[in-house]
Amino acid sequence: MAPLKGSEIMKKIKKTFRFLIIVFIFLAGVFIYGKYFYTYSDGYRAGLLQKFSHKGNIFKTYEGEIILSSVTSTNNVALASEKFYFSVSDKNLAQQLDTLQGQFVIVHYRQKNGVVFWRGESAYFVDNVKIKK
Repeated sequence: MAPLKGSEIMKKIKKTFRFLIIVFIFLAGVFIYGKYFYTYSDGYRAGLLQKFSHKGNIFKTYEGEIILSSVTSTNNVALASEKFYFSVSDKNLAQQLDTLQGQFVIVHYRQKNGVVFWRGESAYFVDNVKIKK
């Protein structure tokens, strides 16, 4: 077997380097999708819609807060409560939620593994709401 010339060695190095760059880009794409766009879980939460706002310095996002209560008093006041923070990306749904503040609602949410600052502050994204009767 004849020894490789300098130009042949450079071709092999370039080919290997291109392959490694393609593998890196592919793995970075898989990581970004899994971290920020893949739906980790989804489900429903029910409670009192306490707060809903449109906020942010550069990127305005819709953010909400529901009081989840396992115990209520005789006056329908939530006791032993926990808060559920969420974001909304649909403007029509945001307008609907804005009118439901102070009412008991049931929301459907999708949970992501990470938060992208232009989509909201929470990993929970609400995509549907119903009034709890």
